[in-house]
Amino acid sequence: MTTSIFSVLFLAIALPSLRISPLLLIRIATIALLYAAALYLSVVYIQSIGSGIGNSSGLFYMPELEINNWLLLSSLLPIKPKRLTAAERSQFTLTDDLKDILVGLILGDLNVKKQTKNSNAILCFEQGFAHKDYLFYLYHKFEIYCSKAPTTANRLPDKRTGNVYTRIYFKTKALPCFNYYYDLFYPKGIKTIPENIADLLTPLGLAIWICDDGKFVASGGLSLCTNSYNDKDISILMDVLTTRFGFICTIHITQTGAKVIHISKKSMDKLRSIVKPHMVPSMLYKIHL
Repeated sequence: MTTSIFSVLFLAIALPSLRISPLLLIRIATIALLYAAALYLSVVYIQSIGSGIGNSSGLFYMPELEINNWLLLSSLLPIKPKRLTAAERSQFTLTDDLKDILVGLILGDLNVKKQTKNSNAILCFEQGFAHKDYLFYLYHKFEIYCSKAPTTANRLPDKRTGNVYTRIYFKTKALPCFNYYYDLFYPKGIKTIPENIADLLTPLGLAIWICDDGKFVASGGLSLCTNSYNDKDISILMDVLTTRFGFICTIHITQTGAKVIHISKKSMDKLRSIVKPHMVPSMLYKIHL
């Protein structure tokens, strides 16, 4: 990497002394800078593999500095996505783990959408920048379905505080393998809990749901933000948590009048034993670890 930097500096010093047109000079300098950036990105990626893999859940992590470098360099090196044919799109499939993760994500914050009624579904991921480690974990799980790396942008000012927060997001290609989940959870275009959710929600899916929508409760329990669901959907989810997983659950009403599912402090040991192996370390605080 040092060699590449010196090469760029050498060009910057030497080229002006040559009789080269300004346009050609700009092109040469641009190519040199892109080459240096691409080489640095490769080094960062290789180092992240050496330092980021290896725990009981098989997750992939990148140190904060490397994530920031990844975001910077991905914005410097835009790549026009290749348009896939219908045959190529049909080749994409989901592993069992990704199916479980997808169920947990849809119960949480994931937005699944179609551009038109007959188009294929797209997965849209977004987190606050404070949760970038979790977002990058998801990106590496779904990377082969994406055309671009995660991007950062500023949200609109918070209505209560006026503060501007940074978000990090990415989306997948529009693919047939996502259509089943769109049809299952969005039968009329609005997110709805399917009747067979007890068959779909696994310990891995539950862990992802908690990472996405779980909220640490100071009294020792955990709340799941079900604000966007109607009473029937909340009842179905309550039944799954109590009968499938054996948790003690109640409905809590927030100050805004929304209903959330509260998992009792008495059930937290059982919850931790189920979901901890599947959770990203930066999210373990949600289960009091």
